[in-house]
Parts: sequence; structure tokens; C-alpha cells
Amino acid sequence: MSILDRFRLTDHVAVVTGAGRGIGAATALALAEAGADVVVSARTGSQLDEVAARIEETGRRALCVPADLADTDATAALAQRAYDAFGRVDDVVNNVGGTIPNAFLDTDVAYLEDAFHFNVATAHALSHAAVPLMLKDAEGEKSIISISSMLGRTAARGYLAYGTAKAALAHWSRLAATDLAPRIRVNSIAVGSVMTSALEYVAGNPDTKHEMETATPLGRIGEAEDVAAAIVYLASPAGRFVTGKLLEVDGGIQQPNLDLRLPDL
Repeated sequence: MSILDRFRLTDHVAVVTGAGRGIGAATALALAEAGADVVVSARTGSQLDEVAARIEETGRRALCVPADLADTDATAALAQRAYDAFGRVDDVVNNVGGTIPNAFLDTDVAYLEDAFHFNVATAHALSHAAVPLMLKDAEGEKSIISISSMLGRTAARGYLAYGTAKAALAHWSRLAATDLAPRIRVNSIAVGSVMTSALEYVAGNPDTKHEMETATPLGRIGEAEDVAAAIVYLASPAGRFVTGKLLEVDGGIQQPNLDLRLPDL
């Protein structure tokens, strides 16, 4: 096997959540270009149809499953949908998540619990359902990859719920990797500032965008494809000796500059 062949995912079946746009859409297409058939899920069916069309242009198959992925039953059901459609499950990408920034005194217990549910419980629900199906096929690489955030390892005002949940997701990946080794590798990615619709909340202001670029040693905000390429690496045989790790895809940032102009205490 050549070094480039190690990055191939020929005939893999992958499930990608939050795949209608941004990192999820870029990841679904990247996995297809590497040789995988892909189950894509998000709330908006029209977005999924566009992603599926691009997957099929690569010669691979796509299955669209519109769903409210905050519903852990709906998220868990994606694993069986993938198996029923394509006869196997090889890769799971837990990309659904996110929490709107909030001041500390506005972050009540329910808000914190919602952040854990959407960022951690959904990932566990899909992975827990997928693992028995992944183990039915003894051959090939099996991988679970979850999208965490640099805010799970750094601090910025307003991100208590989001950052705490993303830190939990990264550690969930470490613990799951221990439980599932050696059959299934589990890793997470600490994403930095990546220009998606979610980042527009803070990067829509040109001054804020410039501050974010200045705070990033590589001098730019990342693209969804930067994260998608890392996911292909972790899912493929190229990453076969990597498990239980948090891969930082963040432009080298050490401290985010995300001044949300929140009120002082």
C-alpha cells in the first residue's frame, strides 16, 4: 500500500451529522472523494439534497436523512439506517452541536444541561447505536470522530456552557477510545475559528473578524475543508495508530480573541 493509498476510504460507509452545511457538508464530500458512501443528516432536507448531489458526482452513494438531531432517538437511528441501506457502518462523524454564547448569570442549569445534551449526549447516542453494527464487519478500519472546539481547552467570556460541553466531548472520546480499542478508534478534533454560518455570530463584524485573524498565528480564519481533511486522515488507514487523541485544527491559536461585548457583572 502506497502512502497515498493509506488516505483512501474505498467502499467505507460513513455517517455524518450536521451535514447540511459547513464542516459537516465539507466532511461528507471529502469522505466521498476518498471513496466512501455517506449517510448525511441535518434538519433541513433541501441542504442535504444539495450535499447528496455533490457526493453522487464523485461516483459514490448518498442517503439523506432529515432529522431533528437534538432528538437522541433520531440521532441513534441513523446507524441502523446506514446499515440497512449500505450493509455496513465504518465511520461515524459526530458533527452536530453548538451552543449560543451567553453571559454567566444568564447561563442557568437548564442552559448548561441543554449544551451537554446537544454536544455530548447526541454523540454518545449515535456512537452507542453504531458500535454493534461496526463490529459486525471484522475487516477494515473503524473510526468515530467527534467535533470538539478550542474553547474546550481555552477560555473566553460567554462560552461557559459551550466550552464545558466541548471539553466533555473531547474526554468522552478518550474514554470511549479505551473502551473500544483495538477494534474501533475514537478521536476528536479541537476546531479553531472556521468560517461557517455558526461563526458568523461573532465574525460578522469586520473588526471582530480582524481580531480573530490576528489572534491566529497562521493569520486567517480556517475553512471547513481544513477540518474535513483532518477527518479523512483520522478515518483512514493513515491514522490507524491514532486513538484517544484530540487533534487541534486551529491555526496555532493559543488564546481566542472573542470579545462578545457582554455586560460586566
